[in-house]
Amino acid sequence: MKYVLLVLLGLAAAAPAARAQAAATPAATAPAVPTAMQLRYATASGLTTFYSTAPIEDIEALNPRVAAIFELVSGELAFSMLMRDFQFKNSLMQEHFNENYAESEKYPRARFTGQLVTMPDEATLRSGPQPVYVQGLLTIHGVKRKVRVPGTLQLRDNELVVTSKFSVAPADYKIKIPALVRNNIAKSIEVSVILTCQPNAAATVSR
Repeated sequence: MKYVLLVLLGLAAAAPAARAQAAATPAATAPAVPTAMQLRYATASGLTTFYSTAPIEDIEALNPRVAAIFELVSGELAFSMLMRDFQFKNSLMQEHFNENYAESEKYPRARFTGQLVTMPDEATLRSGPQPVYVQGLLTIHGVKRKVRVPGTLQLRDNELVVTSKFSVAPADYKIKIPALVRNNIAKSIEVSVILTCQPNAAATVSR
């Protein structure tokens, strides 16, 4: 019993010192909330279109299922799309595109991985679309090529909007155009990309 009382007295005497030490110790700082520039942005419904003008017939197609990731802190960008997701107004043209040109069964995806050449700060990105350049590797029809393309970036409320417009030459990606229809397809095809991305830390792009 005497031992128990001594222990209790010791605890009572130590309590004020413990409280004083706790009061003197700064409270733990709450984790910092990531800024927009520290976030990963992603979408599974980006839009890519391509357009080819020729004397006989213009060709246009769109793909509304582009998956993309953008790391603002590093300026890294990746996107991927299935070639069969391109939609044409003419069903026969779509069939020829997948079977004869893109060979979509053999080469199902087009991909891009790259990085911004320069990175505007957050305030600038929120002021409107900012011109940027991205350089990296574009893979189409199983051929990987280094490219440098222009685009714009904008932080709009909680979204990151990415746009780009550039030209692709089918011959650069070993896409063969039969002589019979060679005059119907331009040697250089205009490609446009629009990505409206949301913050998403866990996003990945299919390889």
